[in-house]
Parts: sequence; C-alpha cells; structure tokens
Amino acid sequence: MNGAPAPDHYSYTHYADPSTAQTFDDRRFGGPIGELVAADQARVLASFVGDVRGRRVLDVGTGTGRAALLLARGGAQVTAVDASDAMLAIARQRAAAEGLAVDWQIRDAHALGFPDRSFDTVVCLRVLMHTPQWCRCVEELCRVAGRLVVVDFPSAAGFASLESIVRRAVHRLGARTEPYRVFRYATIANAFTRGGFRIRSAHRHFLLPIALHKTIGSPRWTVAVEQSLDRAGLRARFGSPISIAAERCASS
Repeated sequence: MNGAPAPDHYSYTHYADPSTAQTFDDRRFGGPIGELVAADQARVLASFVGDVRGRRVLDVGTGTGRAALLLARGGAQVTAVDASDAMLAIARQRAAAEGLAVDWQIRDAHALGFPDRSFDTVVCLRVLMHTPQWCRCVEELCRVAGRLVVVDFPSAAGFASLESIVRRAVHRLGARTEPYRVFRYATIANAFTRGGFRIRSAHRHFLLPIALHKTIGSPRWTVAVEQSLDRAGLRARFGSPISIAAERCASS
C-alpha cells in the first residue's frame, strides 16, 4: 500500500483524547465480565508466548499497557509503542506503580522504524480491527519479529460481523464510536504467509457478544453458557475474537 494513513482517521483521533485514555480500561475490562475477559486474554497470551524471561518483546498498539505489563512481569525486556501519547501516559503510570521497567515509545504500527528481526516476539492486540492499513501493519510485525507474532482480530464468521455493520453505520451518522472491521481466518493466515510466517496456534475466545454478557452481568452464567457452546462445537467455528500465534518459517 502506498501513502501514509490519514491523521484524521478515528484510530488516531479517538485514542488521542485524554478522556478516552482515562476511561479505556474501565470500559473494556471493568466489572465482573470485563475482569473475566481480561483474564481470558491474559491466559491465552501467556500460553502463546511461553517463557519470556530475558527475551526482547515488542507490544505494538500497547494502549494503556495491559499486555506490556504482563510480559514485563514475566521477565521480558519489553518495548511498547503506541501512536497515542495520552494512552502511553496511563501505561507509564501503571508501570511506575508496579515498579516495572518498560521502554514506552510513540510510534506508528504502519512504520515501526526498528531494524529487521529486532525482537524475539511481537504482540499486537486490538489493532488490526481499527488500523487504516492492516496489511501494512502485518508486514511490519513480521519484519521486526525474529520468531513469533501474536495478534487478535474479530471473526467475520460470528456476531462481531453484525456489530461491525451497526458501528460503521452509526459512525457514518456522526456518532462518536469505534467502527471496526472483521476478518476471515484465511485472510489473516494468508497475510502472515506472505510475511514468511505460519500460524502455529489459534484460540477463539467467546461465541456470544461481550455486550450481552455484560448486560446479564453474571460470570457464572457466562462461563456455563460459553462452555456449553464450546462442547457443542459452535465456538470453534464462530467464536470471536480470534487470537493467533504465528511463527517464522525456517526458510524465511
């Protein structure tokens, strides 16, 4: 893709707002269901990256630093980047409160600026769904990763497709929201293949919309229903978001 992303794209302007940064974690991970979502995400990430002690890890689109701090607690040498200084300000505060050393930098996911294969592992969560030029971002993730890339994305084969359509329509009407794209699994797999990586592991998180789970507000109900749907084989086909771990091919 040619040309730099437009600076007025919502993925820049929305997250540059200090009020958005201040409320980000409460909106995403507040309440009992939010805590359940955060724990599920952390568990999957930890299982994908394995032992990170002493490894150089890059967190792209770190936001308020949730993944970066998890990796730093595991002993990784973490560099975390984001285009929003407001989000990074919250991340720095959280790191200081825990006494964790993370190299926080303002950088754009479309042009990271690091040398090839600078990091053992690269993590990029909740970015591809929002970024203006997602293919360019995948190229950059693959370029700077020596061994492993972990990303997530909303599946086109689930309820996220409907929510995406609604959010895009509402955004076009002028509402302050975050319209996002959904992906077919094969589309993401092909993008990583072009970058010299193959998908090693994949995990589908939930079948029913998180908004529904939050409306009901019962972690016990959420766990029971999602486990039942998983046993029925539905989550394996339609669950979303999907987290993947892609490893560099020996020939690349």
